[in-house]
Amino acid sequence: MRLLGAHMSIAGGVDKAIGRGLAIGCTAIQIFVKNNNQWSSKPLEQNEINRFLAARQESRLFVFAHAGYLINLATSDPVNRQKSIDSMLDELARSAQLQLPFIVLHPGSFLTQTTEAGIKSVAANLDHLLARTVKSKVKIALETTAGQGTNLGQTFAELARIINLCQHQDRLAVCFDTCHAFAAGYDLKTPAGYKKCWEEFDRLIGLNKLAAIHLNDSKGALGSHKDRHEHIGQGSLGLAAFKQLLNDQRFTSLPMVLETPKDPDQDQDKKNLQLLASLFET
Repeated sequence: MRLLGAHMSIAGGVDKAIGRGLAIGCTAIQIFVKNNNQWSSKPLEQNEINRFLAARQESRLFVFAHAGYLINLATSDPVNRQKSIDSMLDELARSAQLQLPFIVLHPGSFLTQTTEAGIKSVAANLDHLLARTVKSKVKIALETTAGQGTNLGQTFAELARIINLCQHQDRLAVCFDTCHAFAAGYDLKTPAGYKKCWEEFDRLIGLNKLAAIHLNDSKGALGSHKDRHEHIGQGSLGLAAFKQLLNDQRFTSLPMVLETPKDPDQDQDKKNLQLLASLFET
């Protein structure tokens, strides 16, 4: 069974995301474990946790988390660093309560620092988090980014540098975003560019570190550094890029989820998933 789906809302409770995913045919979903634009939220109630675990077991959905957008482990500001650490510890704890395998995290923005200083900050803060949660099984999957502004993670070399500086590498992984990678300059459209992209990923990071893939077309052009997601086949990537990826035998067991624009009835997610499913070669 291919693990294909979309990011699902947790409005009304984390367990509600399961039903939303099933309603449009998902076999995998990504969720936030709390409000993604707040530093803190009320704790998960045990009844809500139990409902989630029961629903997931019955549905057999593959579920993983995405961290909140305020978290910035690259910051040099001591106040924001502490807020980011505290918020991420909370998210790791929630992910553990929900028995999720990993949580996707944007590496962060170095702002007024140099790139190298930002990388070292991320690595140090990751080690701090992983040391504080040494008994946890939840991994942190660093996401590839489009490289807007001072955002880290636009190259595989930056992600590899962060991972290699960490002492707790066994709990680190990578989430590959198609829109971000393309906007960062990795040509996923052509067979030659696609081959080169994954050869570089394997050489610098290792395919064994790949935990999940975000399936997003790109409104921006190759190398535009614009983080603007588009519906599948309606952006600069086009269907051929997704057909290559979906039929790459190295990735058939990985969860792949949409983060494309939403509508209240989930019709767009459903259409995107149906289009992706049509690209599978039998």
